[in-house]
Amino acid sequence: MSDYEQISLQVQDGVSTSTLNRPERLNAGTGQMGEELRHAIGQAGHDPETRCIVITGAGRGFCAGADMEGLQSVASDGRTKGAEASRPANVDFSSAPGPDLGDTYTGRFGYFYSCPKPIIAAINGPCAGIGLILALYADLRYADESAKFTTAFAARGLVAEHGIAWLLPRLVGEAHALDLLLTARKFTGTEAQAMGLVNQALPTDQFMSHVSSVARTLARDVSPRSVAVMKRQVRASYAQSFAQSLTIADEQMSQSFSTFDFKEGVQSFVERRAPAFQNI
Repeated sequence: MSDYEQISLQVQDGVSTSTLNRPERLNAGTGQMGEELRHAIGQAGHDPETRCIVITGAGRGFCAGADMEGLQSVASDGRTKGAEASRPANVDFSSAPGPDLGDTYTGRFGYFYSCPKPIIAAINGPCAGIGLILALYADLRYADESAKFTTAFAARGLVAEHGIAWLLPRLVGEAHALDLLLTARKFTGTEAQAMGLVNQALPTDQFMSHVSSVARTLARDVSPRSVAVMKRQVRASYAQSFAQSLTIADEQMSQSFSTFDFKEGVQSFVERRAPAFQNI
């Protein structure tokens, strides 16, 4: 798949930006959009020249949930069909550095966690339902402070799907998670920041420039190998005891000492110059 219809892709200066591209529908999600995004992130994850991935939305929305035409079809026959079904990720990142996540994170967006490149969700507008879940799987989330969020599921007669019942309490705590899930109320980017759902909410005129700045830092200033390993350390730790996490950290640290990036990180600091880390 090289030509996309429901996303657009731009790769520049080590940053791969996937833009959900159905602006006339506020980028409402479809099975095709999900598959195109999966392919784009799979390509970026394996591309040695890509060091950071950004996901955003075209026009004035990020992703306003699942496309209602698809939901109407499901409602008419009572079951989910084809690409809309939840299924294990088929993107293989098993060769990436860091602890093996195995089959710990499956489902529609589980591959975000195993992708060795940091993923940023740039939430520029309405973010609801499946769009919110997509954003929660990203490593970093930044929002326009006026962007509107909602879980939406309870208002559609649905349940907490695609792992959000597991994800949301870990990000914002049980009290906030139950509030957002049970009421399906709308909230802004400003409130999302206050409860810890996004890293930062910014005014519209500062939002994308800030995202670009963070992406540049990840693409130029830090070791791609270190980032890939730390992503996996954090996600693996959710199923580990402290002792297990510490043992893996010791193993990974020992391996790091023999890498080019460790030597380059020390040498560039001593020489007071920008590091030239290796791609992965």
